[in-house]
Amino acid sequence: MNRINLFKIGNGIGSNTQVKADFMMLIVTILWGSSYLFMKMGLDSLQGFNLIALRFCLAFILAGIVFYKRLIHIESKTIFYGFLLGTILFLIMSVVTLGLNFTSISNAGFLFSLSVVFIPLLLAIFFRKRPEKKVVLGISVSIIGIALLTLNNALQINSGDFLITLGALFYAVLIIVTDKLTKNVDSITLGILQLGFAGAWGLLFSFLFEEPHLPHTTESWVSIMALSILCSAIGFIGQATAQKYTTPTHTGLIFSLEPVFAALFAFIFVSETLPAKGYLGAILILLGVLIAKIGFKKPILRKSFNKAINGSEA
Repeated sequence: MNRINLFKIGNGIGSNTQVKADFMMLIVTILWGSSYLFMKMGLDSLQGFNLIALRFCLAFILAGIVFYKRLIHIESKTIFYGFLLGTILFLIMSVVTLGLNFTSISNAGFLFSLSVVFIPLLLAIFFRKRPEKKVVLGISVSIIGIALLTLNNALQINSGDFLITLGALFYAVLIIVTDKLTKNVDSITLGILQLGFAGAWGLLFSFLFEEPHLPHTTESWVSIMALSILCSAIGFIGQATAQKYTTPTHTGLIFSLEPVFAALFAFIFVSETLPAKGYLGAILILLGVLIAKIGFKKPILRKSFNKAINGSEA
């Protein structure tokens, strides 16, 4: 599921409607911020591929029930695209789930947000799109943040932090590929199929390399149901609905809060804290992400202000 879809927004969005959409986006961001905690909980009693299979198979069933009319007449092209995206999503979740075994929830949340700065880098490498100066600055600030957050006294990064960062890189690939594949197909149908194929891959790998089973503790059931219903099915439906009524700028800024919520949930429920340099690194990563996403040119700010006064933006 592509968390950063850029919809073409008309200038006639009502302020009240946009406030409601932004609030829905905030709820979705909170849900996704909680996903790291629930994955960590699930890994206490479930193996990684088993967790992925249960999460995405159940999410596929729930989303399919809600949007069953869209699934009645599926084109073969959409199925193939769903297979490609589902495979990439499975790869992302595999490295992130494995990485969570060796790093903290807070680290995972902040490091995964680096997908935002990886996108322009990949576009520059593969499509020769020169990154803007603000993106270069954001990447530089984020790199310093990564060093403070992850490097130990021996200047080494642990395997968990490396895997989460790799997952962020793969997620950037998913966003770019999704953008290329959704031009002529129904995005919601594609998203549902993506969940299904990710779940199918998880089920296959679980049977090959693990001993798959249903959750057998209350905590593991809570984690699976939360990941499937809240973080995947409701998160996906909420995002698809809300992004029709708000702006890409609002969407990006709200989603930038995801690692903050991840760290907050980790602190509240498992009393997880970071050392002082870790918090400084986390702040720099978040700052780098924001710098890469926000335009600072005065004409742009003035234009946005005028739109706000005229009621075309909240």
